[in-house]
Amino acid sequence: MRPGQHSENGAHFAFTDRWGGVSAVPYEELNLGGAVGDDPAAVLANRAAAAAGLGIDADRVVWMNQVHGRDVAVVDGPWEAGRQVPSVDAVVTTRRGLALAVLTADCTPVLLADPVAGVAGAAHAGRPGLVAGVVPAVVEAMTGLGAEPGRIVARTGPAVCGRCYEVPAGMRDEVAGVVPAAYSETSWGTPAVDVVAGVHAQLAEAGVTNAHRSPVCTLESRDHFSYRRDRVTGRLAGYVWLD
Repeated sequence: MRPGQHSENGAHFAFTDRWGGVSAVPYEELNLGGAVGDDPAAVLANRAAAAAGLGIDADRVVWMNQVHGRDVAVVDGPWEAGRQVPSVDAVVTTRRGLALAVLTADCTPVLLADPVAGVAGAAHAGRPGLVAGVVPAVVEAMTGLGAEPGRIVARTGPAVCGRCYEVPAGMRDEVAGVVPAAYSETSWGTPAVDVVAGVHAQLAEAGVTNAHRSPVCTLESRDHFSYRRDRVTGRLAGYVWLD
C-alpha cells in the first residue's frame, strides 16, 4: 500500500504526491491536472500510472471541472466521451468500484465514504469553496442517498496549512465570519486562513466525527505541488472508492 493510501471497512482513500510520472518541468513528474498547460499525453499517462498503482481502472475514474463553488453532481459512471465535464466542486456516487477524484495544489481535497450505505463523495475545498459551503453540501448530498453522518469516514489530504496561507486581514475576517475555525496567523505573525481547520469544523458540525487530516503542507513540501509557491505547476489528486 502506498504511503498516501488508506482503507477502512471497504472504503479506500488515496492521495498522490508529485513523483512517479512522466511530465516535464515545471509539471514534474506526476501531474494529474489536465488544465494547467501540461502535455495532454503526459497527463493521460500519469493518470493511467496513478490508477495502476492504486489497483483501479483509469477509465472508471470521475474527474471534475472545479470552479471553487458548492455544486454537487451525483454520478453513476464516468462522463460520456465528448461531453463537457460539468462545473462542480463535489461528486457523490452509490456505484461501488467507481473512483471519484479531486485535483488540488494547495486547496483541501475532501474524501468521504459511508461503507454501510455504499455512498462515496469527493470535494474540492479552497477558500472560496469553504465559504460557499461545499463541505456541508457534499455531506447533505450523501445523506440524501442513504448515508448517515455518524458512519461517514472522512479524509483530507495535503493542503496549504494555516501557518502558511497568508491573506489580507479583511479576507481573513470575511472567511472567519462564516467559518470561525479558519481564523489563523502565519508563523511570521501575519493574517492567515486555515482552510483545513475550517473543513474539519464543518465536517464536525455536519455530524462527521471520523475524520483524519494529512499532516502535509503543500507549500512547505517539495514532494507536493503548490500553486502559491510555484504558480505554474502540476496538480495532485485524491481518490475515493468503495469495494
